[in-house]
Amino acid sequence: MALQLSALYIYPVKSLGGIRLTEAHIDTRGLRHDRRWLIVNERNQFMTQRQTAAMAHLKVEPAYNGFLLRHNERPELLPLFVPFEATPEKTLFVTIWDDMVFAWRARPECDEWLSEALGQSCKLVYMSDMVRRDAEPEYNPINTLVSFADGYPYLLVGQNSLADLNTRLAEPVNMDRFRPNLVFSGGEAFSEDSWRDFQIGEVTFRAVKGCSRCVLTTIDQQTGLKDPQSEPLRTLASFRTQNGKVKFGQNVTGPATGTIRLGDSVSVLTYKS
Repeated sequence: MALQLSALYIYPVKSLGGIRLTEAHIDTRGLRHDRRWLIVNERNQFMTQRQTAAMAHLKVEPAYNGFLLRHNERPELLPLFVPFEATPEKTLFVTIWDDMVFAWRARPECDEWLSEALGQSCKLVYMSDMVRRDAEPEYNPINTLVSFADGYPYLLVGQNSLADLNTRLAEPVNMDRFRPNLVFSGGEAFSEDSWRDFQIGEVTFRAVKGCSRCVLTTIDQQTGLKDPQSEPLRTLASFRTQNGKVKFGQNVTGPATGTIRLGDSVSVLTYKS
């Protein structure tokens, strides 16, 4: 079966809900507006669903020149509008994994809304174009930049890979457990593991390494509850463990410009040795 781009997502705020697109523009850090915002705690350390599962309740909806944050369990909290870009009125240094970068502060009402929604003091910050944060050097010979994503600009998953996983689970899971940017249809399950260079439409990407999976995959993105049996991570670990890490999907780098669209053909150019 021919390979085709079947879903396309951005996640404007790291670890919150995604927005499904029909077309996406590419810039130096990945898909435009993807993971440029970050929630940090009182110590200016990044927050994710790994430690704060309640973040799954915060849904993201498209709006003109920005997006809305909405709490799916608390309708009394009116939706919060956040622009795609912040202004450099206030800055601070924030920590994400081993990196410390400076960021621009959001409006005070954003911090207040998020603190109320999550039940703890936190702040919303933005990564400007002036910030340099590199992907992992070992897999980054061309000095690819990355936003507040964990380590790479893009995440690729095959629709048939999820279908294969779901045949092994008592209760199937949705693709939102894995937070991909690029989803393709066609091909064998886990065929993306062998890809190196590939094209979506006329844009060339490179799959650099398998994506290591964590407890976030066990959180239901609708209820914010962790699976009591640690699924699907438990099942994935039974057949997708490599060098002590559970792999699902591929971390990907790409060009600094371009446009991709839902339904674009996907072509594999080279394979990993």
